[in-house]
Amino acid sequence: MANQTNVKEFIILGFSSIPEYQKFLYVFFLIIYITTLTVNISLIIIIRYGKQLHKPMYFLLGNLSILELCYISVTVPKIIIDIPRKRKSISFSGCMTQLFFFTFLGATETILLAVMSIDRFLAVCYPLRYTSIMSHKVCLMLAALSWIFGFLTTSFPIIKISQLHFCSANVINHFFCESAPLLKLSCSNIGHVKMFEHIAASCVLLSSTLVILTSYIYIVSTILKIKSSHGRKKAFSTCASHFTVVILFFGPGILIYVSPLAHQSVTMNKWISLLYTEVTPLLNPFVYSLRNEDVRLILKKYFNSNFACSQRMKV
Repeated sequence: MANQTNVKEFIILGFSSIPEYQKFLYVFFLIIYITTLTVNISLIIIIRYGKQLHKPMYFLLGNLSILELCYISVTVPKIIIDIPRKRKSISFSGCMTQLFFFTFLGATETILLAVMSIDRFLAVCYPLRYTSIMSHKVCLMLAALSWIFGFLTTSFPIIKISQLHFCSANVINHFFCESAPLLKLSCSNIGHVKMFEHIAASCVLLSSTLVILTSYIYIVSTILKIKSSHGRKKAFSTCASHFTVVILFFGPGILIYVSPLAHQSVTMNKWISLLYTEVTPLLNPFVYSLRNEDVRLILKKYFNSNFACSQRMKV
């Protein structure tokens, strides 16, 4: 069904309500974007060329970094371009494209984090069988399924949103094309669309949360049975980074898309969205780098070799 809207473009308010902070916001988003690109690309390179990191956990982590690169690139470049502009507009097709990729990548990351929890469950609970179960083929399949299910669960709700009728109101109270403020602008009956969106979001978020919670219940139960304090500490350390990332990503996501707050306060929605659209992609690689012993050892080795090389050049 073709879209029959009168609106050809949307005006994005962004952070226009605080004009005195526009220069600060421009620098803030620019620094976040450049830093996020740098640290995620660096982590991908470390995983690719660090032979001791050629393990299932790091393969999945590399996929997570690729997702973060794509995820932040859907929103931030447009924000950076728009901040100096008086008129912050986006075409109807551009808005729907941004909405689709943002939702698709967010759903894929949610599913991938659940897959990573299964990987940690197998590593802790079945260490002797771990490498045979999590073969390279299985890792590829799990990563591919994350992308496929992310696509399938988000496509239908976005198609339904793109078919809504937008009469004249075209001002989005957000910093990107997000579903909640978009639905408020439609002059169609949006009840069924909200239902489809809520079902899709609930399926992805709640099923992934259930998988993660179940995995960690078994993980904690297994760790507590380890008699050696060193063994318990080592087992906990293998899961700490992943669990931290889960909290950073799932908390705001559940607040916005599943809780009763989802469509009540667009302003609150906008500020909470900053956490998982900009801050989480920036923090994730730092969390894995600082809390992961293997990654820290590679970084230490790299910096030590560079320092020794520079010292030799001085001599």
